[in-house]
Amino acid sequence: MRVLAIANQKGGVGKTTTAINLGTALAATGKNVLIFDTDPQANASTGIDIRAGADAVTSYDVLVGAQPLAAAIVSTKVPNLFLVPAHVNLSGVEMELMGAQGAQFRLREALAAFRAASETRFDYLLIDCPPSLNVLTVNALTAADGVLVPLQAEYFALEGLAQLNATINAVKQNLNPALEIQGVVLTMYDKRTTLSDQVAQEVRTHFPDKVYETVIPRNVRISEAPSHGLPAIIYDQNAAGSKAYIKLAKELIERERGVAAA
Repeated sequence: MRVLAIANQKGGVGKTTTAINLGTALAATGKNVLIFDTDPQANASTGIDIRAGADAVTSYDVLVGAQPLAAAIVSTKVPNLFLVPAHVNLSGVEMELMGAQGAQFRLREALAAFRAASETRFDYLLIDCPPSLNVLTVNALTAADGVLVPLQAEYFALEGLAQLNATINAVKQNLNPALEIQGVVLTMYDKRTTLSDQVAQEVRTHFPDKVYETVIPRNVRISEAPSHGLPAIIYDQNAAGSKAYIKLAKELIERERGVAAA
C-alpha cells in the first residue's frame, strides 16, 4: 500500500477535490483505494456522500487511539473506493494530543497495526490533509511515503509551496526519513491567462522532476459535483476537469511504477 498525503497549508487549492477525484480515477483502473479524511470540515467525506453520525467511527477515533483503522473504513458509491470519514471532533484533536507521547506517530502506528492484522489490502491510501500545518498534517506526513501537492496556478501559491517544502524537509529530518515530494499538480489552471503559464514555468524550474504534466483546469463541473455528493468524474465524466483527473491518475501510476522499479 502506497501512502500519499495530499497536502498544502494554503486553503482553496484543490486538496480535497484532488483526493476525491484522483481516488475515483485510480479506483476506475481497478486499484483499491482508501481515502483517509483528516480535515475537521469533512469535505472529502461529504463530497462522496458520506456524513458521519454521532455514533460513527471516524478518523478522530483512529487518531486518538479509541478505535483501530479497520473499524473506521466504510464503502462508498464508487467501486473499489473506500473512506475513513472525518468528524468535527477533529478540530479539538490537537488540544487532546498536546503533550501526549508520540502524538506525531498516531496515524503511522494505526497503519502499522492495520497492515499486520487486516486481510483487506489497498493499493493506495490518500490522506486528505487540513489547510494548516498542525498535528493532523504532521501525522499524515509522518505516516506517508510521499506528498502530493496540489498547487493553485497563482503567484502567492509559490510562497506557500516554499513553506510546505520546508515543513516536509523538517519532517523528513526528524520523523520520517523516507518522506519525499511525490509530485506537484497545478490546479485551477486557466490557459487563457499568462499568469498560469508563468506560475507553471516557475514551479517547473524549482521542482523540475516533480511537477506533473497534467494540469487541472478551472472547471464549473468540478465545483458543482460536491453539492451532489459525487466525484466530478462520476458527475460528468466528459467535463474537462474530469478528463484531467483521469489523465493525472494514469500519470501517477506510471510515476509509481518508476518508484517501484528503483
